[in-house]
Amino acid sequence: MTMMKSLLGAAAAIAFSAAGALADGPAIIFDLGGKFDRSFNESAFNGAERWAEETGGTYREIELQNDAQREQAMRRLAEAGSNPIVMAGFSQASALEVVAPDYPETTFVIIDGVVDAPNVQSIIFSEHEGSYLVGMMAGMASETGTVSFVGGMDIPLISRFACGYAQGAVAANPDATVIANMTGTTPAAWNDPVRGGELTRGQIGQGSDVVFAAAGGTGLGVLQTAADEGILSIGVDANQNYLHPGMVLTSMVKRVDVAVYDSFTAGADGIEPGIFVYGLAENGVGYAMDEFNAELVTEEMIAAVDAAREEIIAGTLSVHNFTDDGTCPVEMQ
Repeated sequence: MTMMKSLLGAAAAIAFSAAGALADGPAIIFDLGGKFDRSFNESAFNGAERWAEETGGTYREIELQNDAQREQAMRRLAEAGSNPIVMAGFSQASALEVVAPDYPETTFVIIDGVVDAPNVQSIIFSEHEGSYLVGMMAGMASETGTVSFVGGMDIPLISRFACGYAQGAVAANPDATVIANMTGTTPAAWNDPVRGGELTRGQIGQGSDVVFAAAGGTGLGVLQTAADEGILSIGVDANQNYLHPGMVLTSMVKRVDVAVYDSFTAGADGIEPGIFVYGLAENGVGYAMDEFNAELVTEEMIAAVDAAREEIIAGTLSVHNFTDDGTCPVEMQ
């Protein structure tokens, strides 16, 4: 593996690594929190690694250390000949809007964001659909009738998770109470496990016995506190059931790994511009079952959730998408 460093204007140096020397190979830019965040970024990394293992190909990668590095990282990869360049995270969008027109021969893919350009593919997920399913499981597993949600940065994307979760919980238990808190309003909200734990303890004090975290690295503090306090938690993005065996009810899996793998496999010539949605029908979102949560999830839960999944795919059950109008049909405390 080759490491090169460059000073990006007044910003700190970033590490630009490549597992080989193919000038026109793919590349990926991980969002803040690093590729081993056990959540969103790590899922993206796993997709890139799967592609490399199956094809023997190589790719370049950059792990951002701060927001100021986004544009320079994109330019550095484009000028090095990487193609396509995949970027994980909605926060990459504003920089990509500036960079993409300057490199019309380079194909870019942004995950969780939308950029309208002829050389950009935007991949988004139907998080509200997957969150509805785990919300149903929470509503059925709760003994207190109160479940909760801890989000990372207070943005519409995370509210989409929260609203879908709340709808599912109430569908399973019409008398359920849903508590929701966001960690903060800046990118630091993605990597504050201490604050995540504090919010979780506050929710437990209000009666919550199942908590869903959609907060990146902050969520690790949520899951840890839930386990310490003896309540169930729900992981996000990657399958996080293994982190606290027997205490994580399930994980709302968001197949960022599939999005990266598909992009690398298609290559620059095979990627179509425009918006592509990964929902339940595309197996882009779902819930995780394995040996770590098998004893927590009953056959009744699985039957109910799988029935709802089929109804959503068929269009007979509609889950409201918060980002459509900025509202949620379920009141959250």
